[in-house]
Amino acid sequence: MKFLMFAMYDAAKTADVAAASDKISSTPGLEILGGYVCMGIPFPGFPENTLLTVSVVEVESSEAMATAAYPLALAGATVWHVPVLEVATGGGGEAEKKYRG
Repeated sequence: MKFLMFAMYDAAKTADVAAASDKISSTPGLEILGGYVCMGIPFPGFPENTLLTVSVVEVESSEAMATAAYPLALAGATVWHVPVLEVATGGGGEAEKKYRG
């Protein structure tokens, strides 16, 4: 299943979070499809001097998800996952009809 994995952390924790991120990249059952660091304030009210990374991940189990999130949390990041549905470009109408039933 695909998820967006968000990690929010104080800029002072960047080295610790980067080291934890390097460790989790080889987690069995987890494939990191892409990773991004927001270069500005991602949404209103976001704390100053805080970074947000967004990764697109595919996980095989909740255990793989926890195995990836826990080291980031220990490094000082707040981590959350959002499940996403992949819809082909130009295929939104067909997907909507399918899920409407």
